[in-house]
Parts: sequence; C-alpha cells; structure tokens
Amino acid sequence: MVTIKTIAEKCGLSVAAVSKALNDKPGISPERAEFVKKTARELGYYPNAAAQILKTNRSHNIGILFQNKLAHEFFSIILEAIRDTMETHGYDITLLSCHHEEGFYEHAKYRQCDGVIIVQAVWDWDNVQRLVEGDIPVVSIDRIYHGRTAVVSDNVGSMEEIIRYLRGMGHTRLAFIHGEDGDVTRQRLAGFYRGCRDDGIDVPDEYVIPARYHEPRDSGQAVQRLMALKTPPSCILFPDDMCYLGGLTALEKMKLSVPEDVSCFGYDGIHLASILRPSLSTYRQNAAGLGKAAAEELLSAIERPKFYVPQIITVTGNVQPGGTVKDLTAEDSC
Repeated sequence: MVTIKTIAEKCGLSVAAVSKALNDKPGISPERAEFVKKTARELGYYPNAAAQILKTNRSHNIGILFQNKLAHEFFSIILEAIRDTMETHGYDITLLSCHHEEGFYEHAKYRQCDGVIIVQAVWDWDNVQRLVEGDIPVVSIDRIYHGRTAVVSDNVGSMEEIIRYLRGMGHTRLAFIHGEDGDVTRQRLAGFYRGCRDDGIDVPDEYVIPARYHEPRDSGQAVQRLMALKTPPSCILFPDDMCYLGGLTALEKMKLSVPEDVSCFGYDGIHLASILRPSLSTYRQNAAGLGKAAAEELLSAIERPKFYVPQIITVTGNVQPGGTVKDLTAEDSC
C-alpha cells in the first residue's frame, strides 16, 4: 500500500513536506509540490477519503434531489452545469432518489453530502421540508423555501415578454395551456394575465386550460377544446416545448395547419424546437445558467458559511422567434 511515507522516501523529502504538497498547503515551492504530486500519481497513491473527511470535515460530495425528469433536456442541461461547476472545485455528485426508503435528510447524511441542490421538488412536502430545515446547506431551483437560497427562472417576466412579442405580431386572442399547480405555474399565470392587461388584451376564462408539464396528450386534448370554441384563439401558448407536439398532432387531425390556421408558442427552448419544421417559436430558458448559479451558491454556503446569506437569484432567458407564429400585422398592412 502506497502511503505518504512511501512518497516521501521516493522524493527524498520529509513526510511533512509531502503532506503540504498533496494538500496544497504553503511552505513548499510550486515546482517541488508538482514533483511530489507527479511521483504520487506514478506510485498509484490515492488519499483515504475517510481520513480526508476527518481532517477537513468535508466529503467534497454534494447531493442532487430530483423528480425523475432528468431525461428531459431542460433538466439534463441543469444537471450538466451543476456537475461541471462542482467538478471544477473538486466535488463529486450523488443523486438522492425520491424512491429511497430513507428520508432525504437521512439519505444526504448517510452519503455524507456537504450540501444538497433540490431540482424541481414538488412531491413529498414533509420529507423535503425536513431536509430544508436541517443542518445541511441547501439550494433549490425554481422553488422557494424559507431561509434557503433559491435560483429561479424569471417566470413572471418571461410571460410578460412573450405577450409583448405576440402582441407585436398582431395577436390579441391568446390562449394559455398551463402546467399543474405549483410555484412555477402560479408565477407564469400571473405573468400571462399581467402581460395581457398591460397590452389591453381581454382573456376569456375558456382560453386558460390546465394540463401537465411534459405530457403532450393533455395539451392535445386542450387544443381540441380551444379550437372547438365559437371564437377560437389566434395563438396558443403551451406549458413547454414537448407539449406542443401533442397540440400539433391534434391540429393535424382537425386538418388545421401551423401557423396558417393558428399560431403556437412553446416554453423551454430545447433543441427539438429548432429542428421542427416550421421551427417552434418559444421562450428559451437559461438552463445552464440555473445549474451554474445553484452550484456556485451551494459552494459559497459550504465553504464560507460565516459570510453566507441566503438569497433569491433570478436567471432570465429570452424569446426565441420561430416559424409557428403568424405575423398578423403584415396581413393588416396589405
């Protein structure tokens, strides 16, 4: 077994000098420290994780609490940004599954997580709340917990921006198929109604229909209801880009085309939106920005606890024009 003493003998240095080099401590020149590290790698030396935890009181491991939607591009981008940021600072990642028999707090403790990032946790409120109220640093994404940092999308401002864009294209009959109830949905609904109010757009109750995120079939059924109205909308807003596919299928079955017969607008800005024909007009969320900001905030909470103050950080995105919104102002000018 290769030990620090083995490396010291190989390098002709003291154990103390080798320890300083391996732990990036002052008192040894950069050149000699690099020589020690190179020798350690050649000898196949690996520091003992348990000993490192005892010495530093840190495991350099963080937990990710997720909702089984990481297969969706939006969430996978968030996770990739978290991983990249954490790896840069020498941290590993453990996924804390919602199906684990232990509670989330107990699971994080068992895995010796220095901190946890909650990604879209809307289930098992009591279990999540125990984690949030515990002694482990926690940062959440798109959900706000008292006394904890939250990194959120600009759900209100994004909808207001979308409405301004659609109004600029001449649309005043706007329908909104929204996701299931929760912080994100309530914020987007508020932004939708605010945007319509500010642009003088009246929204009939039947133009706002609940559905589920990432469930195209729900949105397809909602589209059928909307297009069967005596005065159907000129543009339909979908809860996310994937749900647009369900709406598109329903429209095709009704022999209606996009955007000639009805315009459509998505949300998320996943890669699929740009490769569809016509390309989907959507709001591109900054998924990478959300993940990076959450990781950086958690690092600050872990490494500088005496100075850290929880806060709410808003990450903005932008409207991504495509070919699914018809410019009605061009028709009016003809």
